[in-house]
Amino acid sequence: MKKILFFLLACIAFGSCKNETKNNPSLSVSESTVIANSHAKGFSITHYDNYKVLTINNPWPNSTQNYTYALVSKEMAPKITLNKEEFDGIVTIPIEKVVVTSTTHIPSLELLNVEETLVGFPGTNYISSEKTRARISNGEVRELGKNEGINTEVLLDTKPELVVGFGIDGNNKTFETIKKAGIPVIYNGDWIEESPLAKAEWIKFFGVLFNKENEANTIFNTIEKDYLEAKKIASEVKTQPSVLSGAMHKDVWYLPNGTSPEAQLLKDANVNYLWSETTGSGSLALSFESVFEKAKTADLWLSPSYYSSLEALEKANSHYTKFDAFKNKKVYSFAKTTGDTGGVIYYELGTTRPDLVLKDLIKICHPEFLQDYTPHFFKVLE
Repeated sequence: MKKILFFLLACIAFGSCKNETKNNPSLSVSESTVIANSHAKGFSITHYDNYKVLTINNPWPNSTQNYTYALVSKEMAPKITLNKEEFDGIVTIPIEKVVVTSTTHIPSLELLNVEETLVGFPGTNYISSEKTRARISNGEVRELGKNEGINTEVLLDTKPELVVGFGIDGNNKTFETIKKAGIPVIYNGDWIEESPLAKAEWIKFFGVLFNKENEANTIFNTIEKDYLEAKKIASEVKTQPSVLSGAMHKDVWYLPNGTSPEAQLLKDANVNYLWSETTGSGSLALSFESVFEKAKTADLWLSPSYYSSLEALEKANSHYTKFDAFKNKKVYSFAKTTGDTGGVIYYELGTTRPDLVLKDLIKICHPEFLQDYTPHFFKVLE
């Protein structure tokens, strides 16, 4: 199930509130400052005099629900009283013990140097980072089972101050159980953002939770700068190779629609993505025949699902061999770049580091550029 979800996602693959002070009327909350994001639309941060408010907007596809969380420093927590009915949770920061539920959350913790706060994760084998894998091996990060059914008994035993989750449709009985136990759950919606840089900007979400907003801003600004510099390099190319993407799942070929973050990466790499003119949400679902008719002579085939060799592709469907990109061995995938326990590094780091993904694509599609760069995720299929 998780492989299928990853494949579908890969193909596809932000308040005011009342405040009551406690015996200290000098603590004013009348002033507020909204911290503007450059790209991300799924969250916003508002600074008040004595606390902050984190707002999560539409954290899953077609969601119309927003969530607000009051973030109060450990020093200020004993001094003010907030109306709990006005928030979906009140969280004391900085967080010292956290559970996250997606591998895309791991790089943000590590970049902010707060990975030691991670105490549990569902499906630890999917984590590739050597630093966090060492903590797992040492028993510092507990295995919590599957994301679809987290072992709440083990989770509660780790005594986290916060669980960072993600939702497909908002129906998660496990998260409701965790909240009833008094542990806040905050949804992270990085995966439904509309651009690669918007997804990467969610490091600021973690920055505010750990009182590391300045650090998060600096890290994101560097990633954004590197991304835009790579994009500028690609804009200078003279020719655009034609590109096919995705692969069959059962009888349907899934590939990114032209307004997806994946297609944005291809556009910024200055290639001719053959479905760049399509629009809509989610991935395209096409027949083999329609894909073959359009992409038979495509120069390159990128991200053919989770297949890690040409032989595996051929075994899955002999018709794959009819594409010129297959014949010319111009098929590239991130599925071969894994951690020690098989986790695909792209699914972990790619969201936070779109600058590296873009450089990979430029190196593959325009080998005359970035000559000293070695692709971080993508490898040619043998």
